[in-house]
Amino acid sequence: MEATKAKKGQNEFGDFQTPAALADEVCQFLAAQAFSPATIIEPTCGQGAFVHAALTHFPSAAVIGVEINRRYVDQLLDSLAGAKGASRATIEHGDFFAVDWRAKLLDYRQPILILGNPPWVTNSQQTHFQSANLPAKSNFQQQSGIDAITGKSNFDISEWMLRRLLTLLAGGDAQIAMFCKTMVARKVLQAAWKESIAIERAEIREIDAAKHFGVSVDACLFSCSLGEGRSTTSCPTFADLNAEDPQSELGIVDDTLIADIGSYQRWRHLAGDSPYQWRSGVKHDCAKVMELRVDGDHFRNGLGELVELETDYLFPMLKSSEVASGNVTSPSRWMLIPQRNTGDPTDNIESAAPQTWGYLQQHGAALDRRRSSIYQRRPRFSVFGIGDYTFAPWKVAISGFYKRLQFSVIGHAEGKPIVLDDTVYFLACHSEREARLIAELLHSAAAQQFYASLIFWDAKRPITVDVLKRLAILALAREQNAEEELRELRSEKPNSAAI
Repeated sequence: MEATKAKKGQNEFGDFQTPAALADEVCQFLAAQAFSPATIIEPTCGQGAFVHAALTHFPSAAVIGVEINRRYVDQLLDSLAGAKGASRATIEHGDFFAVDWRAKLLDYRQPILILGNPPWVTNSQQTHFQSANLPAKSNFQQQSGIDAITGKSNFDISEWMLRRLLTLLAGGDAQIAMFCKTMVARKVLQAAWKESIAIERAEIREIDAAKHFGVSVDACLFSCSLGEGRSTTSCPTFADLNAEDPQSELGIVDDTLIADIGSYQRWRHLAGDSPYQWRSGVKHDCAKVMELRVDGDHFRNGLGELVELETDYLFPMLKSSEVASGNVTSPSRWMLIPQRNTGDPTDNIESAAPQTWGYLQQHGAALDRRRSSIYQRRPRFSVFGIGDYTFAPWKVAISGFYKRLQFSVIGHAEGKPIVLDDTVYFLACHSEREARLIAELLHSAAAQQFYASLIFWDAKRPITVDVLKRLAILALAREQNAEEELRELRSEKPNSAAI
C-alpha cells in the first residue's frame, strides 16, 4: 500500500488505524442486516475503534479484541474504563500469527462476526523492515516453481489472515467484514471458491482510502457470510458502503475470475482459441547494459558510457510507456539482443561482431548478477522472450502497465524490425495491412467490452497475456464482418505458425 504520510510504526505492523466515525458507520451498516452475532472478534484491534463501535451497535454480543502492540492494548483498556457495555469486552495482548485460532474459535458462541482492519502490507515489505509480524513461511498460494521465481509468491498479510479465518470458519454460522485492498478481497474469494468453501453471500463495498487512511490504493469493506446453505460463486461490488444497487458483479465463469459477469455474458461468444498468439517483449533484466541511445556516430548506454558497436545485434526498441503513449514510429533506444531464439549459443558473436563481444565481456559481471534463475544453465548473456515473433516485420502491441485498452501498430525503423520490452504484449504480423486490420478489430466496441469485463484495473499489471488470449480474434473478425479479409491476409503469411 502506498502511504501518503507513513507514521512511525506503520511500516512494521501495516498500521492504518480505522477512524472512529468509519468504524461506527460500518457497524451501523452491519447491524441493519439480518445477521445477529453472539460473538464479535477483532483479531487486530489496534486502538479499538471497532471494539467501541461493536459494543454500541451490537448490545447483546460479546466483543473480543486481540492486538500485538502492547501500547495499543493499554490505551484501549483505558478508553473502555467506564464505557457503556465495557463488561462485554475482552481485550488480549497477542500476535495473530501465534494465536491458536482453531481452538479459540471453538470456545466462542455462534453466530460469530469477524470484524476489523488487518495490516495493509505485503510479506516482502514486512521482511524489508525486519518485522516479526509475519506468518510462518508456507506456499499457501500454491504457486508453481516459475511463479515463485518471478516474484508471484509475494502476498499481502491481510490475504493470509482472511484465508486462514475463512478456512477455520468454513461450515459454521459466521460472517467476516474487514477492510482490505480490493485486489486482496478478490484473491481471497477466488481461493475460497477454488477450495469449495461454502460462501452464502459476499460483497465488496468500495471505500475512499485516501480520505479515511491517507493512502492511495483501491480498498473496500469485504464481507462474506459462511454456513451450510447454498453457496455462491459471484460477488456484487458497490460504489460505497450505503449504495443500494451494485455497479457490477464479479465471479467465476468458465473457470475464470470475471470482473463484470453481465458484460462478459453478452460477449461470451467471442471467447476461445485464436490462431494468433500473444507474446511478451524481450526480457533481459539489465537495462543499463542492454539498452542504448544513439549519440553521434556511437551509442551511449545507461551507465553513461560512450561505446562503438556493430549493428548486427542491435534493434530499435520501444518501452511500455512509449507504446502506451502512441509514440511508436520513432524509437529513441536500441536493444542489444545476442540471440535469435532462446537457448541459441552466444559465443559465435566473438567472430561475427568482435566489438559487441568485447562490450558483453566488459559488462559480463553485471549480466552474470541477474537474479532470476531463468538465466542459469543458459548460454552466457542469454535473454528471454525471443523467437521469430520478436523480429516480425509488423506487430500489434499493448502496454501491460497502463490502464487503457489502446493497441498500437508497430513497424520498423532504419530497416530493422522494432522490438519491445517485456512489459509489452504483442501479436506478430506479416504485413502492415494485417496489423492495422487486427488493431481496428481490437478497438471495436465488442472487443473493448469483452476485455473490460475481464480486467481488474486496480491490479499492478491489469492487462496480461492470460486476459488477452481469451479473445478469439477470428470470432471477433466474424462479428465485425472482416473474417474473410483476415483469413486472406493470414494465408499470405509465410510459415504463419511460427509467429
